[in-house]
Amino acid sequence: MLDVIIVGGGAAGFYAAIHVAEQAPGLKIAIFERGKSVLSKVKVSGGGRCNVTHGEFLPKELVLSYPRGQKELLGPFHIHGPGDVMEFFETRGVRLKIEEDGRVFPESDSSQSIIDCLVGEAKRLGVQVLKNSGVKQITKLENDAGWQVTTMNKHYLGKKLLLATGSNPKIWDFTKNLGHNIVPPVPSLFTFNIKDTRLNGIQGVSTQAMVEIPPKKIFSSKVSLNLKSAPKEEPVLQSEGAVLVTHWGLSGPAILKLSAWGANILNEYQYHFRIRVNWTPDYTTGSMEGLLREIKEVEAKKTVVRTKALPLPKRLWIKLVHAAGIDNEVRWADLTREMLQNLALELTASSFRVEGKSTFKEEFVTAGGIDLKEINFKTFESKIHPNLYFAGEIINVDAITGGFNFQNAWTGAYIAAQAIANDT
Repeated sequence: MLDVIIVGGGAAGFYAAIHVAEQAPGLKIAIFERGKSVLSKVKVSGGGRCNVTHGEFLPKELVLSYPRGQKELLGPFHIHGPGDVMEFFETRGVRLKIEEDGRVFPESDSSQSIIDCLVGEAKRLGVQVLKNSGVKQITKLENDAGWQVTTMNKHYLGKKLLLATGSNPKIWDFTKNLGHNIVPPVPSLFTFNIKDTRLNGIQGVSTQAMVEIPPKKIFSSKVSLNLKSAPKEEPVLQSEGAVLVTHWGLSGPAILKLSAWGANILNEYQYHFRIRVNWTPDYTTGSMEGLLREIKEVEAKKTVVRTKALPLPKRLWIKLVHAAGIDNEVRWADLTREMLQNLALELTASSFRVEGKSTFKEEFVTAGGIDLKEINFKTFESKIHPNLYFAGEIINVDAITGGFNFQNAWTGAYIAAQAIANDT
């Protein structure tokens, strides 16, 4: 019989195995991985550089990046936070760096540094790693004596079972059969698909912007861009940050934040909705009109399209000027009141129709999973079954991009490992 069975050869699985082995030397520990390689998500994270964690060391601030799990993770982050994770890797020879936006990467800029560290430590500590070992069944032994895990070829018995399988529907089904509730999974961290002439040909343009998703009812096929006469309604979702124009629509931190915080709402909308973009977040439509009138006085003889009136990327400025109905030859002096108002609206309240989503790189994240009410966050043990533990994305926790999802995995794995080691 194994002392500890860990299902899932990802970040949480390896981190837990290493910590159990260090705390309780001599235990028989095995990681079961369904694929032919381990740590595949670590490999592609951060464009192959591995965004290990985030350099936010205050738990109260750190939890603000988790749309789901904010309250539950506050205590755990006091026990094992980003600083502890960084120390873990650096004391094992992986030098890390905190980039300007707070993301933490290995100095090598290669995820292989993280993979080699985790695989090497597991091997040094005698952890078995069983690849191509997809779990076909999980059975609880009588009298809480442990667990039977069945793969294609064999039955394994284990005293403790840790599930660290990420968003794996089959494992969720097993836990449902054991009496756990599964919050239905929906995608998180995705970009918006938009077909719009204002975005055509300016891929790669990035700028700070405010993005809002207004209440769906105020939009219909008959509603035009001019919403000035409509009553001002609070947005359903709002985010500010860099917005990136892509071949398929809009991406960047502001969009990804919206997708994470709005995962359930946007799923209900079936990913068809409208967004408003304020490309100049320091201005309202009214204050922008005032600014444009001033520019009209000062730059009267210049053409609007060639005037760098605002700190916007030039290609975006040209697109918005054209969208406001202003041709290349129109000078500021020639701007009609309607043109000026249209330009103010394009700059501060561009309306776009979103028609679907795209996965953000390979870093697919899911909202949903094991109901948080059924987990003891002092140990990450099931409240329903003793000796059953969870770590990582299998639980209903997810975060915005920036290393936060890995931090959830490291923290849960560490705390579960301590509980397992102290009770074995």
